[in-house]
Amino acid sequence: MQDLELSIILPTYNEGENILPMIYTLQKVLAGVRKEIMVIDDNSPDKTSEIVQREFVHDNEVKVVIRYANRGLANSIREGIEKSCGNIIVVMDTDFNHNPLDVPALFNIARYVDIVIGSRYVYGGSMKDRTRYYLSYLYNRFLRIMVGTKIYDNLCGFFSIRREKMFSLDFDKIFWGYGDYFLRMLLIAQKNNFKIIEFPIVYEDRQGGSSKSSQGFYIPILLKYTREMIKLMIMKYSNKL
Repeated sequence: MQDLELSIILPTYNEGENILPMIYTLQKVLAGVRKEIMVIDDNSPDKTSEIVQREFVHDNEVKVVIRYANRGLANSIREGIEKSCGNIIVVMDTDFNHNPLDVPALFNIARYVDIVIGSRYVYGGSMKDRTRYYLSYLYNRFLRIMVGTKIYDNLCGFFSIRREKMFSLDFDKIFWGYGDYFLRMLLIAQKNNFKIIEFPIVYEDRQGGSSKSSQGFYIPILLKYTREMIKLMIMKYSNKL
C-alpha cells in the first residue's frame, strides 16, 4: 500500500448530507491519482459512516473508520493519519468549507515542499462569510504576534504534508482538542525548519447540515484557542515545545 500517492483524511460527525458529494468530487478531480479517501467518523448519529459504506461497498479507494471512544476532531485526524498509506497526506473538512477543487493543487505542490496550507489570508484567498473572515483575520494577527508563528492562516486546518515529515513529529504534542491542534503542528514544524507555503483558497459556505459556528459556537472556540495559545507561549519560551 506504500505505493499510494495520496491519502485524504476526512474527519466526520453528522455529515450525512455532504459526505457523498464530497467523495464524488474528490474522485473526479483526482482521477488517475493512486489514492485513498479515508472517512474517519465519530459514530455519527446521522449514520454518516453507514451512508458511505453502503454507497462505496465495492470501491477499495474509499475507506471508513468508525470511532467509538476518545472522540473529537484532533483525535480523529490523528487516527486517520496513523492508518493512512499515502506518500502525501491531505486533511480537510467535509462540509465544503474546504473546497475539494483545491485538493489537486495542495497535492501537487506538496511534492516540492513539506507542508502546503490552504490560506484565506494570502493574496487571492478569502472567505464567503465576511464576519467570520474579519474575526479570524484579526485573531490570526494576534497569534502571529503572541506565539511568533510566521503563518498568515493558523486556523484553517486544510493542508497537505509529506508523509515522512508528518511522521517525524511527536503526535502526543499535537493531537488533542479541536482545531487548536493545527496551530501546535505549525509551530512545531516551524521550529523544525519545515518548508511551509500558503496556497490561496476561498473558504466556502457549508452546503448541508448545521454549522457549529452559526449556533454561537465560534466565540467559545476562540476562547479555547486563546487558552491553548497561552500554554504554547509558556512551552515555547521555556524550550519545552
